[in-house]
Amino acid sequence: MTRLDRRERFMATGFAAMAGMVDAIGFLASGGFFLSFMSGNSTRLSIGLAEGAPYVFMVAALIISFVGGVVWGSLTGTGKNVAANKRQAMILGGIAILLFTAPILANCGWLLPAICVAAFCMGAENTLYERDGSVSFGLTYMTGALVKIGQGIANMLRGGAKTAWLPYLFLWAGLIGGAVIGASVFARYGMFSLWIPAALAALFALMLLRTKPVLQP
Repeated sequence: MTRLDRRERFMATGFAAMAGMVDAIGFLASGGFFLSFMSGNSTRLSIGLAEGAPYVFMVAALIISFVGGVVWGSLTGTGKNVAANKRQAMILGGIAILLFTAPILANCGWLLPAICVAAFCMGAENTLYERDGSVSFGLTYMTGALVKIGQGIANMLRGGAKTAWLPYLFLWAGLIGGAVIGASVFARYGMFSLWIPAALAALFALMLLRTKPVLQP
């Protein structure tokens, strides 16, 4: 995160906000399950297995869908001559199409496939910033960002850099803000609220295609 320039940090915060919207919408639509926070879903899965709860299949499907999205995102645009911004645009374009499709599936009565499609998108979103085949930082889960904030504040109190932790604070705030918007819009539009993050993904994809190409490291 600290290696990104100001424009890239702005976009990363926008991606986090997009994830917050999707997660809040999916949480409300599914009755309390996450589309981007798989640690929480893993805990729910464990409890469900222990209690023999009927929601186990749904949680397992969400986790599998999320991992599938990570696989797809990691394999997309991996050629040596593919610019990093073009690769990101390809992933975001796919996310936009899938998030546009998910509410249509839900409207047809296929809620589980719809939220699994959205979870797939969240997995893919986490691959937008990869370095040497590994995710640089998470965009749809904030535990790591909160740890960075705490470490940054501790370093500042020791006399170190005073603002190194702020990009992670903005990232966290982006997710929180997106979740508030997602929950508010869901109350009126239901699953069709996913068209807002779908539009954002499409907009970000277009913005990335207009930037100067930078080859992947």
